[in-house]
Amino acid sequence: MDKPLKTPPPYPIASVDHALRLATMLQLEGGATVSQIAERLGVARSTAHRLLAMLVYRDFAVQDEDRVYRAGPVLELAGHSQSLVSRLRAAALPHLHQVVGLLDETTNLIVRTGDTVRFIASVECRQTLRVGSREGMVFPAHRTTAGVLLLADLPDEQLDDLYARERYRDRPDDRPDLSTLRNELRRIRRNGFAVNQERSERGLVAVGVPVRDREGTALASLAISMPSVRYDRHRLQPLVATLNAAARAAEKDLTEQR
Repeated sequence: MDKPLKTPPPYPIASVDHALRLATMLQLEGGATVSQIAERLGVARSTAHRLLAMLVYRDFAVQDEDRVYRAGPVLELAGHSQSLVSRLRAAALPHLHQVVGLLDETTNLIVRTGDTVRFIASVECRQTLRVGSREGMVFPAHRTTAGVLLLADLPDEQLDDLYARERYRDRPDDRPDLSTLRNELRRIRRNGFAVNQERSERGLVAVGVPVRDREGTALASLAISMPSVRYDRHRLQPLVATLNAAARAAEKDLTEQR
């Protein structure tokens, strides 16, 4: 049986959460200024500056001569500003905002790494009852809308290797049933979108479509998340059409960046 997705701790520490999100941003996306970081985290500039000072002190970040903060030696990954993740986020973020403006539901951009997915951008809607930001969070790929969309792009032999039993020797309960998963992926390939109705989290419904490169390879997923009480399956096709339009626009902008 699959383990449930992560839930926030009962006594979250906001400053720790901000620091971890900040480290993730610098590692995956490259440099950022104090103002940009403050805006992304939704904190005051003074708070962002204190967070950065601590990351610099612990070698998680460095500041260059242009006063731009970048990933430090502890993070190891060379996160320069033109990395694929950074370019994806820059291309898609305006269109995430447009989707939120049209649908008034939280919208996310997600990438896959191995058998997990990471939320690299999240724009919350304005409704009081809403799905909160998932930016920076990591989940099992087979349990999420974005994950199954991106897994559907893999050939069978790559899927077999990804979920080989020996990879899960120490955590067998985390391994999905491949027969069930393949059936789901075939359906997603036919439809071109994925729907997750409370499978990953009770009370939540998500709908997603892929974002592809010029060769047709799925690079990311663009998805909306909403409370299940607002989901109407009769509105599914208009939702998918809106997401597809945003995904195609993001793909065009990504191509023009090069």
